[in-house]
Amino acid sequence: MAKSNQDHLNKQLPTDAGDLAVHVAEFTRHLSGLGHTRRTTNDYGGSARHFVQWLARAEIAVTNINDAVIYRFREHRCRCSGTHRTKHVSDKYLMRVRRFVEFLAERGIVECEAKAPAATRDGRVIEFQEWSRQHRGNCEQTIDLYGRMVMRLLPALGNRPRSYDAHVIRAAIAAESKQASIATVKSMTAALRGYLRFLGARGLCRPGLEHAVPSIAQHRLAGLPRYIGASDVERLIATCDLTTPIGIRDRAVLLLLARLGLRAGDILSLRMDDIDWQQATVSICGKGRRETSLPLPQDAGDALLAYLDRARSRVTDGRIFFMSKAPFRPLTRSSVVSKIVGSAIRKAGIATPSRGANLLRHSAATTMLRNGATLDMVGAVLRHRSPDMTAHYAKVDVLMLQQVAQPWPGDA
Repeated sequence: MAKSNQDHLNKQLPTDAGDLAVHVAEFTRHLSGLGHTRRTTNDYGGSARHFVQWLARAEIAVTNINDAVIYRFREHRCRCSGTHRTKHVSDKYLMRVRRFVEFLAERGIVECEAKAPAATRDGRVIEFQEWSRQHRGNCEQTIDLYGRMVMRLLPALGNRPRSYDAHVIRAAIAAESKQASIATVKSMTAALRGYLRFLGARGLCRPGLEHAVPSIAQHRLAGLPRYIGASDVERLIATCDLTTPIGIRDRAVLLLLARLGLRAGDILSLRMDDIDWQQATVSICGKGRRETSLPLPQDAGDALLAYLDRARSRVTDGRIFFMSKAPFRPLTRSSVVSKIVGSAIRKAGIATPSRGANLLRHSAATTMLRNGATLDMVGAVLRHRSPDMTAHYAKVDVLMLQQVAQPWPGDA
């Protein structure tokens, strides 16, 4: 009977956070600042208090927290005061604990276990990535991709760049072409050219070896660009529910893509100071860190202003587009922008094999061309570095092609 009363009393006591109580409180305030509801912050706070109380009972120092300790916590038979006894901790409960540990690691209270990707384990590859960042103007996604591609090729190339020659380079690419897709091999050749150019500039290999990297045939401009007509674009934009924050945000994203032909990465990197409301322009920093000022159409500007006034989370970060639900974090993946486009396509019932953000970019170029814009004008808006890329869109103007087509020899 006494034991039962003691158990009942323990369940009424708050979980003791011990010396980490101040950090648990800071953790809950942090979550509240990200926009989580009171119930969510209470759940996370309770899980964090339970974890630190278990640490004290198990006599584990805070500095010794790692994945093994978290696993032990999951498997322990709970006898902690203020908690319900369970055989083990659920996945959802453990996720909250891991979030708390990550919070402690961000503040230097616990040491985060190193999880270095393979692409950063070679010293020369690390230097190559930094060189690409400073001297080539590559974006972080490209830098990461090139690092991984070079690491994949290093076993075949060897660790002595001074011994590289055309035979070694071509053999490495030939071996990969037998087991990887054409797109992957093309990425490898681009990465390898950059790496060899870097090594040559540093005097670590013979200069000019990048010219020994074979070209991979892929006729990417042979087909017609995938696009939808102007009426379908308007139907797609009209699917946004302007009574919800998500709908207001998505409409601004779709209009910027459709009117200016922006890339998904342009949407992610857009910042408050990129918008000049007085001049009605938007500055876009695209590939190679080349900055371009584009006119901001009235409907796109109105949609963007509506998002900033009515739907954007109240955060101090200068980036424009954020997740619409807590935790309020900026959009960081191009796939999120593509999902916005894909969702609108499904709602509009538009039949198209392409559902990514580039569909609206191609559609914008096609519409401009059919409305009388020259290829140079289209290329300027789309910020193409090569005229060949812009000329690709001329193939969709069938009427223009009929005027310049020559009769087939032998036709009557």
